[in-house]
Amino acid sequence: MDRIRLIGGNELNGEIPISGAKNAALPLMIASLLTDEPLVLQNVPRLADVKLLERILENHGVDIAVHGRRRGEQESVGQTMTFHAADIVDTTAPYDLVSKMRASFWVIGPLLARCHEARVSLPGGCAIGTRPVDFFIYGLEQLGASIEIDEGYVVAKAPKGGLIGGLVHLPKVSVGATHTIMMAATLARGVTTIENAAMEPEIDNVANCLIAMGAKISGVGTRTITIEGVEKLHGATIDVIPDRIETGTFAMAVAMTGGNVLLSGARAEHLQSALDILGQVGATITNEVNGIRVQRNGNGLQAIDAEIDPFPGFPTDLQAQFMALMTRADGVSHIRETIFENRYMHVAELARFGADIKVDGQVATVTGVPQLKGAQVMATDLRASVSLVIAGLAAKGETVVNRIYHLDRGFERLEDKLSRCGAEIERIAG
Repeated sequence: MDRIRLIGGNELNGEIPISGAKNAALPLMIASLLTDEPLVLQNVPRLADVKLLERILENHGVDIAVHGRRRGEQESVGQTMTFHAADIVDTTAPYDLVSKMRASFWVIGPLLARCHEARVSLPGGCAIGTRPVDFFIYGLEQLGASIEIDEGYVVAKAPKGGLIGGLVHLPKVSVGATHTIMMAATLARGVTTIENAAMEPEIDNVANCLIAMGAKISGVGTRTITIEGVEKLHGATIDVIPDRIETGTFAMAVAMTGGNVLLSGARAEHLQSALDILGQVGATITNEVNGIRVQRNGNGLQAIDAEIDPFPGFPTDLQAQFMALMTRADGVSHIRETIFENRYMHVAELARFGADIKVDGQVATVTGVPQLKGAQVMATDLRASVSLVIAGLAAKGETVVNRIYHLDRGFERLEDKLSRCGAEIERIAG
């Protein structure tokens, strides 16, 4: 199993191209199930999760083509891929595939909308909380679906004639449920209103793709999304937005190590709350024409509190990285995780560097230390794994991060991007 080895202490200087967003690419790929015409996605990141979802979609009958780079196109440019679901050959999403990635469960919405039935295994993915599918089931039932759980599978059937528009009030903001219900509602009869919908930029990306495919959607970017069902969707071409989580991760790496890095292609409006906090910590954030520049001089980091909230709040997917940053800050910081109940598994691994962190329920108290020391550590989930890399970049001596398959699920060419900016980091095949 591959590992990452790094020696801490180097500043980061240069340019890091931001890849397409994993959290947008996956639902965009799934949206291809809604039409029998080709859907072309540009700027798709090269990730393990993308490859896994390709296998799942192919199981349903989707033909997938990956287009080569155009002459002169930089390596950093994401893939262009065509997804063509001319015929859905199987409405079952099996356990052996869905259990590896939670987002694959979202196929239930398009399958139910287009084929009027779906049999999808209960999901897997990172072990960061229960993340029940109750909201998904509730939302689809509001559209007329009958649903039962049978031997670990969610079995859903639409009424005769297909799903029917309805009011869906989500008890809690859920990105996955919003994606799924919005996609399902595009082909439902009548009007669907999603109240307390997620507002993340990835939701906007998917909604705009659906609109380009012929869907009638209003309220994008607000807590209330309205979808007027249409009889049929057509093909489209859409760009995957830049990955705001990768942007925030590299911004925190620069804040941790010092230096000056341009995050090319990044969009500040997609993670302004996190950038505002980084500014208070001691980083200088500057918007430029082609991205975001992050700088930090030799002054110390300042401890600051952060509360994790749905967009436009501080993203839960940056919580672990921020905690790593606060281990070197001057003073005491408090981090309150409100999204997932089990997203502090990285605390024990950060402690191996010498970090001082105490957890009480939803709140982690981080007391900054003068120095971290390199250690052997193990990734526990996708975002936690990169927090260990951030700690290792500033730690004295050698750090080895084990079980980095988590990293490959969500970060494209991480070690290459960091090494080009001066980090002493390498992948060790094992």
